[in-house]
Amino acid sequence: MPPEKSAYALARYSRSADSIRQSVEWVRTHNSQQFLESYYFQYGHQSIADLGHTVLCFEGISEVAATEIEDETLWDGQAKSSRYQDFSKGGFITPPELAGGDIETYQAAARGLLAAYQTIHGLMDAHLRVQLPRPESMKPDAYGRNIAARAFDVARYLLFWGIPTNVGQVTSIRTLEKQIRRLRVSEFAEVRELGLEIAEACAAPPECVWDPGATEPLAPTLARHADPDAHRAQSQADLAQWAAQNLTGVVDAGEVRRVELVRPDDTLAEIAATLLYPVCQHPFRDLYETVRGWSRARQAEVLDVAVQSRGNRDDLLRGFHGGLYCFDMLIDIGAYRDMHRHRRCHQYRQEYAGLHGYEVPTVLAAAGAETEYRAAMDATFLAMSQLPNPARQYLMPFGARSRFLFKMDFAEAEYIARVRSGVKGHFSYREIAWDMKLRVDEVEPELGRLIQATPPWVEDPLKR
Repeated sequence: MPPEKSAYALARYSRSADSIRQSVEWVRTHNSQQFLESYYFQYGHQSIADLGHTVLCFEGISEVAATEIEDETLWDGQAKSSRYQDFSKGGFITPPELAGGDIETYQAAARGLLAAYQTIHGLMDAHLRVQLPRPESMKPDAYGRNIAARAFDVARYLLFWGIPTNVGQVTSIRTLEKQIRRLRVSEFAEVRELGLEIAEACAAPPECVWDPGATEPLAPTLARHADPDAHRAQSQADLAQWAAQNLTGVVDAGEVRRVELVRPDDTLAEIAATLLYPVCQHPFRDLYETVRGWSRARQAEVLDVAVQSRGNRDDLLRGFHGGLYCFDMLIDIGAYRDMHRHRRCHQYRQEYAGLHGYEVPTVLAAAGAETEYRAAMDATFLAMSQLPNPARQYLMPFGARSRFLFKMDFAEAEYIARVRSGVKGHFSYREIAWDMKLRVDEVEPELGRLIQATPPWVEDPLKR
């Protein structure tokens, strides 16, 4: 059934004595759009829209757009893997914001990264074949795929946000509406255009069908109502302005670790710090400790700024979510793409400003590839500094570091640390997952001992 009709049938099923078969037959002869107009959009019965699900696929979009698409808590999907596919063959996306000589600067840097990506992959493949000879029990094809995947694990550091990718997603109509509204106020023009395209797709019959007779639009009512999330855009602008004028005197704690764990004991200070985190470049611990030292009135002022543009249908911003464990991570973009897939937590990011340098995998030196890698990364950071924002963010290499905040409960911390530290994973997020366990060990050893994480020095490189 089309998603909106499915939602209507199940909503009616819960509101009548009819069987589901009778409810489905009812929907065949009644107007589902009129029902949703009244109960979902007019009366605000939002749970109804959780009863219909859509499948959407996005092809040839940039990696940065893919990440923005996936940035929903209630989201299921898959993106093209950088471990098992050669990304050098698809070219790159040029941001629509660029013009004139900036396009040439961007494209030259992008071509340089892709050339280095191919070179590094070749050097790593040759190096790994020497270091990890094929076991007699492993077939040559399987061995070749494993070696190629491990080589891509290193070469992917030279991919960047402008690389094209594909994403397939399954979401409820309710989540889809929130997604469209959020995308339509993105800082990236490409993402704003995608928000419009999703709405257009909802108003049209599906393009890929299992049943040749499936010609009804997916979600035409949703398409009419998915307006830009003006509150989200305005609140971010208001918070950025407030931070520029008032966020002074943040105390630098000194040591910067890849993963820092904060256990807030002041809810108001935690929410205020979380709201300010995406519009600044401060570590969360420094920000939280500074905000906690403010008066209650000043802390509350941040919350007032965040909600002053809120309308009757607007949810509170994501920043109002609390978390028992606040993991502030200064990690490479590639690792973030993997960690970002975890949904049972709340995630926040700072601007991809290129202020924190880049990672240099230790294996590069042994493979004779470190010099070329550093040259490509340095040239890219120079090009980024010459380009306007937000277009320059498309050049951000996956090896570049940026800051992200993950807020979760202990069960999710245990799950991520256990699963992501496994020997089959990428070495970068394995180390991050191990650091998460160590941070829990430091603050709550009785809980930390329950996390059965695998140390990064335990390896099985030929296991997939």
